[in-house]
Amino acid sequence: MNTTILLIFIFFAILPFAFGDLRVGFYSSSCPSAELIVHRVVERSFNQDRSITGALLRMHFHDCFVRGCDASILIDSQKGNQSEKVAGANRTVRGYNLIDEIKRILENVCPLTVSCADIIALATRDSVVLAGGPSYNVPTGRRDGLVSTMDDVRLPGPESSVADVLQVFKSKGMTMEEMVTLFGAHTVGFTHCSFIKNRINNQSFSMDNDLRKRLVEFCGVEGKDPAVFLDQNTSFVFDNQFYNQILLGRGMLSIDQNLALDSISKGVVTTFARNGESFQERFADAMIKLGKIDVLVGSQGEIRKNCRVFNF
Repeated sequence: MNTTILLIFIFFAILPFAFGDLRVGFYSSSCPSAELIVHRVVERSFNQDRSITGALLRMHFHDCFVRGCDASILIDSQKGNQSEKVAGANRTVRGYNLIDEIKRILENVCPLTVSCADIIALATRDSVVLAGGPSYNVPTGRRDGLVSTMDDVRLPGPESSVADVLQVFKSKGMTMEEMVTLFGAHTVGFTHCSFIKNRINNQSFSMDNDLRKRLVEFCGVEGKDPAVFLDQNTSFVFDNQFYNQILLGRGMLSIDQNLALDSISKGVVTTFARNGESFQERFADAMIKLGKIDVLVGSQGEIRKNCRVFNF
């Protein structure tokens, strides 16, 4: 092999690493225990509170759909800047303390090496597996963002139409099937009565009558806003029961129920309701794709020392 060819070969061999592409095992040399540390902390948290799976899934989605998967959702507000965390859609996001705990341990073991954005992606995957969901390889190498502002948060709400939500997903490069697949995360999620009162009090909204009666009584206590599982059947198990529930008119949120009613999404809902294995396979693929939305790599962004504040 002559010198010119050799140099070209070396250049292309190191190109992905020089530009910092996402890849499975990104920390295998720089922090070999990183993924094991994440798993151990998540497992301990899951054993204490199984609802952490839904919390992390929501955090990961809300992060990636605003400025990409850059951990901008973790930033605390400072004087002169209201961060993403305080936007209306994010005020009930949970799991920040878990991310903090993982980050503290990693900083002791591998200072300024593992990004907060990668911690979110890895922790979410591990919590899904613990709940009975699919295991999948998470490409890592994300960098943390340098901007977090409340005004950037424009996420679809629970009353949004399927068409409107689909437009948001398409703007992020996601397909209709991937949208319906990711909504399957609601199989381990919950909402609060305040978000569904209009739905259960309005007879024009499609809902199973027995469920409506129970919810009217459950949510009717003055001064309280209790939590309601989005999947009333297997609330802490990551399975395909969410789809079966909405086909039976047992969707909690309007957007959930509309997935089973709208002609553009009903076919996918029906397929996943019948085939849990297909759902889990598609979910793994969709999560990997979600985790690649507008990521920062290489020399972009930073590796935060504290996930709640920028380094500068």
